[in-house]
Amino acid sequence: MEEIEDEIPVISKSEIKRQMTALQKLGEELIALPKGKLDKLDLPENLRDAIDAAKRITAHGGLSRQKQYIGRLMRIIDARPIAEQLEKWRNHHSEENAVFHQMEHWRTRLIEDDTAITLFIADHPGVDVQQLRTLVRNARREASQQQPPKSSRALFKLIRSIFEQDHPELAAPAEDGADTEDA
Repeated sequence: MEEIEDEIPVISKSEIKRQMTALQKLGEELIALPKGKLDKLDLPENLRDAIDAAKRITAHGGLSRQKQYIGRLMRIIDARPIAEQLEKWRNHHSEENAVFHQMEHWRTRLIEDDTAITLFIADHPGVDVQQLRTLVRNARREASQQQPPKSSRALFKLIRSIFEQDHPELAAPAEDGADTEDA
């Protein structure tokens, strides 16, 4: 007579340690988040208190122990929703960076290349052409005379307003207070 054993997955010590380390890293990401984003996460009260305490700790040893404690707390809860939300925020941030680089690229092309104005107008027909040409001309003049890039910044603001029409998610103010306008 054969006994049928319930198939219980066997997890190695190494795998358990990797999982614990991953949860501790997730806890470290939570510590680094600004208060506004932490408020948006549905964290248990004891985990939130531990994260807030970790933000106040300055001693290296104490902070290390607090991170381990947060890792232990993370093992008790289902950390998957937290990890998913952090991943969404990371992806949204990288999308914002990509659009920001596109805006910078357009500003550089408009200032350096005469044909770029025609291409930009073709890609964005709603742009105020006269304002665009004036800002480009003034930005070129300021650059040649080594003056502060006032018109270049204004040109970037114009480009950003056009891109915000195409990407409405960029119009929302940054949650962490970062202002990347004058880059």
